[in-house]
Amino acid sequence: MANTSSAKKAVRKMARKTVINRDRRSSVRSSLRSVEEAIASGDQAAARTALGVAEPKIMRAVGKGVFHKNTGARKVSRLSKRIKAMSA
Repeated sequence: MANTSSAKKAVRKMARKTVINRDRRSSVRSSLRSVEEAIASGDQAAARTALGVAEPKIMRAVGKGVFHKNTGARKVSRLSKRIKAMSA
């Protein structure tokens, strides 16, 4: 257990941020799942729309430090590539 007052405050801050980050990560995963489902159904228009919703969530999570920058870029890139391949 933390002994100093600053360490106790750091524990409180960490607990708050953990909840926020968990919610952000969950939101991103939900939006990614909706893109995956649209791709699986074969509906390119729905997949584009779902990616349009998911991409800002991913990048916002990257900006807030929930995901690494390259991870966010990789996820968006791979999904875009799969959606583009649906038309071929």
